Amino acid sequence: MLKNFLLTIFFLLSLIPFYGQETGRKIDYENDRQYRDEEKYPGALVMSKVTNQVHFTHQGIEVWCNNAVFYESDNFFKAYGEVRMKQGDTVNMNSDYAEYNGNTQFAFASGQVKMKRPQTTLETDTLFFDRLKQESYYRSGGKVTDTASVLTSAIGRYYFEEDKYTFLSDVKITNPDYIVNSDHIDFYSDSGHAYLYGPSTIEGEESTVYCERGFYDTRGDTGYFVKNSKIDYDNRTVLGDSLYFDRNTSFASATNNIEVIDTTNNSKVTGHYAEVYREKDSVIITKWPVAASLQDQDSVFIHSDTLLVTGKPEDRIIRGFYDVRLYKTDMSGKSDSIYVNQKQGLTRLININPGENSAISVKRNPVLWSGLSQMTGDTIEILSNKETEQLDSLKVFKNAFLINKDSIEGYNQIKGQELIGLFENNELYRVDIDKNTETLYYSRSENKDLIGINKTLSSRIEVFFKEQQIQDVYYYKNIEGTLKPEEKVPQNARELQGFNWRGEERLLKKQDLFKGKELPELFRIQGIPLPSQEEDFFDEREDGDMLLNENSRLKPEDLKDKVQDSVPSLNTLIPQGVQIKTEESKDKKADSLKKQKLPTTIE
Repeated sequence: MLKNFLLTIFFLLSLIPFYGQETGRKIDYENDRQYRDEEKYPGALVMSKVTNQVHFTHQGIEVWCNNAVFYESDNFFKAYGEVRMKQGDTVNMNSDYAEYNGNTQFAFASGQVKMKRPQTTLETDTLFFDRLKQESYYRSGGKVTDTASVLTSAIGRYYFEEDKYTFLSDVKITNPDYIVNSDHIDFYSDSGHAYLYGPSTIEGEESTVYCERGFYDTRGDTGYFVKNSKIDYDNRTVLGDSLYFDRNTSFASATNNIEVIDTTNNSKVTGHYAEVYREKDSVIITKWPVAASLQDQDSVFIHSDTLLVTGKPEDRIIRGFYDVRLYKTDMSGKSDSIYVNQKQGLTRLININPGENSAISVKRNPVLWSGLSQMTGDTIEILSNKETEQLDSLKVFKNAFLINKDSIEGYNQIKGQELIGLFENNELYRVDIDKNTETLYYSRSENKDLIGINKTLSSRIEVFFKEQQIQDVYYYKNIEGTLKPEEKVPQNARELQGFNWRGEERLLKKQDLFKGKELPELFRIQGIPLPSQEEDFFDEREDGDMLLNENSRLKPEDLKDKVQDSVPSLNTLIPQGVQIKTEESKDKKADSLKKQKLPTTIE
């Protein structure tokens, strides 16, 4: 007898796992009223609300509705009217209609669908929910309201475990301070981080960002952009291999192959690193920076270790520091530092740290080459005519020294305290030198025969040029000098004190801006990985279970990806007598819930 008792206990215990597994998969329910109609709903229970809504529970999910059709043997139900679905403490969804397949844990909702998460609320017309994948999906247009923004798209997919949305097609983020448009955005609702793929713009009141791959913190208002990225301000465009943007401080930085374009002044600065401070109207550029501006259909290029551009568009200032190099097809120059006032058409070459008279200090001193003439001094100023954009004049302050290479041999030299030069058609045609002037001049006949070498002192000198050669020299006041035959002037007497011909430094082409310099070491750009290739949301189960029940409103072809949903209008799905929750129906409620009719037909 004991043996039979133990066998019975063992048999009952062996049934527990099997029984538990089966009942664990079955949908439980509660309702106030139910009935069967085998002719209209074979194998189904028709349920309705009287006082309490119909209530379903299944493996962590709960569903409430006003009316339902439950196919118990198929573990499948359809819910109508004020449908509410809840999963744990983090997912609450409302809709007018829903279906749920307990065998595949696949749900479908339509009609004013609203899914709430701790940080976001999703609204759409049609939503699919795969509980095994823990993913939801819409393709008929949706709106996600975040704590800081509203996101809309034609297609969207939500990953519950990652708390991530993938938005596709006509994606738009609307924020009080900006609007984002993109083809594809991955959005993490917990952090507010958005990853942009494909042509994307972030448009604010004072700036527009464009990129084809980027990252944006929608709550912190900072971003990082790569691949064809640029930032447009009212009068300035910033481009680079990568861009960083902070809307809070109106700051942006660009790295590698950068361009800062000044649309107002028709100028551009290039380099490999730039910082832009919009509110201060300033830009600092390093790593081979070059400022280029158009002047009389000919660009002027300025290079230095560091360039700083400041001021409003109508009063833009460019400053360059250390090893400044200037190039124009008919002029070039070098200095320690440079100052350019675009409004005044003023360019000033200076040495802000002259130091002792050493070889290094001399190389820092400003030098300017125009044609065959070299001009040096403590400071050189070049003035351009803003209307004609042509060179107008130049001034050399203190220790002015003009050297003009003779057409055959030697150097014509003029020195004094100050020098003023005048241009015509961008060519130097006259120079006036004042105060303690000295000249050493190779005097030639009209046939270019050397007459002699003229060495003269005077108070002021006027020099006229023709075809880049000295044509005439006029001396004024306190003139003292002699014209000697060439053989009477030894080689060591053919240079004035302070003579320093720097012709080997002259820039003959644009590439000479970087002559003798090492290539800068560029930053390694931190890329943004492409989005992972996702499998089809409607993939069937490996064990062959169909996502849809045969009694579903949908057909298998409705689950195929398409541009627009083919789900029938909700009004064609509502069984007779079901009240749908709308703003109008709220105002016209039935007098009594108990008088609510039972569904009489379900198509």
